Amino acid sequence: MLFEDTYKTIEKPAEGVYKDRGSRFIALAYPATTQEEIKQIQAELRKKYYDARHHCFAYLLGFDKSAYRINDDGEPSGTAGRPIFGVIQSNDLTNIVIIVVRYFGGTLLGVRGLIDAYKGAAADAIKNATIVTKTIQEIYEISFDYIAMNTVLKIIKDSEAAIISTKYELDGNILFKIRKNQSDIVCKKLHKIENLSLKYIRTE
Repeated sequence: MLFEDTYKTIEKPAEGVYKDRGSRFIALAYPATTQEEIKQIQAELRKKYYDARHHCFAYLLGFDKSAYRINDDGEPSGTAGRPIFGVIQSNDLTNIVIIVVRYFGGTLLGVRGLIDAYKGAAADAIKNATIVTKTIQEIYEISFDYIAMNTVLKIIKDSEAAIISTKYELDGNILFKIRKNQSDIVCKKLHKIENLSLKYIRTE
């Protein structure tokens, strides 16, 4: 039985806005795969929105949704980062960061008002975003005797794996990627070839 090997994210940056009693909340959603990417995005937004009072955010990373962080950036605890994170979760997204910058309008909104504002801004950004489904891919490197090339290439072609690079000298060397729920089947077939070396590289 094949397991689910897809995840949803956003295709490109998107923006949303929420206004309440003079305060303006601008939500900026970005696709991202690493914390380093997110730090760069945050740095750029702090320069662009240097006069905003708060830069609250939440992110979720990894096809397995294993890395996340929420931050209220000076707002009362639980009123900003968590509502933003809730929007990410309710849309079943990953590899995404949403940063909401707030311009204070002079009137305190209270806990309920803040939660609604940060949630509303984040939700508007997702509404304006293009959500895409991506397939989890595993990357492998194989080395094999030249005589086995036709067999190797047939296995790769039949499995609809994508060849990333090839090198043919005294023996063959192929770097390829394949969707995760097909990888075990292909690896078993390749392991049956004599003098073939198979190395797992990474998952993406």
